Amino acid sequence: MKINSGKQAGLGLFRATGIYVGAILGSGILVLPAVAAREAGPASLLAWALLLVFCVPVAFSFAEMSRQQPDAGGIAHFVTRAYGRRASAVAGYLFYFAIPFGAPATAVIGGNYIAHALGGGRGTALVAAGLLLAAAFASNAVGIRLSSGIQLVLMVLLVGLLALAVALAAPSARAENFEPFAPHGYWAVGGVSSLLFFCFAGWEAVTHLAGEFRHPDRDLKRATWLTLIVVGVVYIGVVAASVAVLGPALPGSEVPVAQLLEKGLGGLAAPLTAVAAAVLTFGPINTFVAGASRLGAGLASDGVLPRTLGRGAGPGQVPSASLGLLAVMTFLSFGAAAAGLGNMRFQIGAASACFTAVTAFGLLAGIRLLPARTPAWYGVIVAAGVMLAVLLSSGWALVVPLGLAAAAAWAGRPAGRTVVPLGHAETTATARRLETVPPAAPPPARP
Repeated sequence: MKINSGKQAGLGLFRATGIYVGAILGSGILVLPAVAAREAGPASLLAWALLLVFCVPVAFSFAEMSRQQPDAGGIAHFVTRAYGRRASAVAGYLFYFAIPFGAPATAVIGGNYIAHALGGGRGTALVAAGLLLAAAFASNAVGIRLSSGIQLVLMVLLVGLLALAVALAAPSARAENFEPFAPHGYWAVGGVSSLLFFCFAGWEAVTHLAGEFRHPDRDLKRATWLTLIVVGVVYIGVVAASVAVLGPALPGSEVPVAQLLEKGLGGLAAPLTAVAAAVLTFGPINTFVAGASRLGAGLASDGVLPRTLGRGAGPGQVPSASLGLLAVMTFLSFGAAAAGLGNMRFQIGAASACFTAVTAFGLLAGIRLLPARTPAWYGVIVAAGVMLAVLLSSGWALVVPLGLAAAAAWAGRPAGRTVVPLGHAETTATARRLETVPPAAPPPARP
């Protein structure tokens, strides 16, 4: 099947890398180094490093499945091929309805940083957060190509700012700040990993955009390598610098990146911190909204969501109805949190649990879709086990994905008709032919 008839208008390698980096590198790096240090001390560096290592098989498993068959349904489409419609509905719901939890929490983190940098209070933070949310939805409303161009510029700016923070703070590093290395024991490293996954979720978001790539066979893996390198260098660099420079003050810090910048820039750090916070916040929201809005259109095409949400599901189009519903739900969630009816910790926990479950779903599908006994196949088995362990450590936040899974299972129940894969308008005969293919068989090569 021809996925994208306008390849020259699609995403090139650098725009695609901007999308990838924007999906992973988010506002969590602004606050979670301090939270992790509070829970596990300097040993929290091990949690960051281990999650980065385990992201390698996760990232390349999704890249390989997306390369073989780019589809707007992303993980939901992979799960359809591996386990059937009801399972794919669960995966789709978990991703789509996680956005109203995760996007407001991300925006509020950025808003708090901006308010601190500008000397404002809670009102300033909420206004900044609202503007960041509005900017992300507006960016996607004008189309993925312009959105990706904006993101590429912002990601270059962001990486430069974080590198500057690390470089300026490096002369103030002290080896004694790494002692005691594990004041709460090494078990605390495992406990903090589930919270830190909020900073590593995002590989699944790009699977929904694979059909927009100009050359997916070539650029998906290249963009994946570039993203792993950029994210790894930035995360480990910022976290190591925070521990080495701030030392005992890090666990109590609300703005560790700002404090790193202040070491070398003094008063000039405030505007740079505000810019970094805005970019770190806008990037992941922009990418996740882009992927989720297309997923929503795919779910609607499959009858799991109202069919009116399926408008604009084709490559290069704007899924306006799905995007609009996401915007409504997101701003309702944001308004509830602003009014004191919710809190950021609940939103982060719920979103992280949903994204972890989605990632695990996609990896379990990869076990059946990727060729058996290959390096990618073994890697996806290990990564799936890790993701399931992280998911089970989510605690009370599991209530949200369990509730969404129950709703999706009901919506995806058999309706006495032939089901076509998410995001496709294939004929009944083609759909029946696909359903006769054994789930464990590798997918056909893309023309």
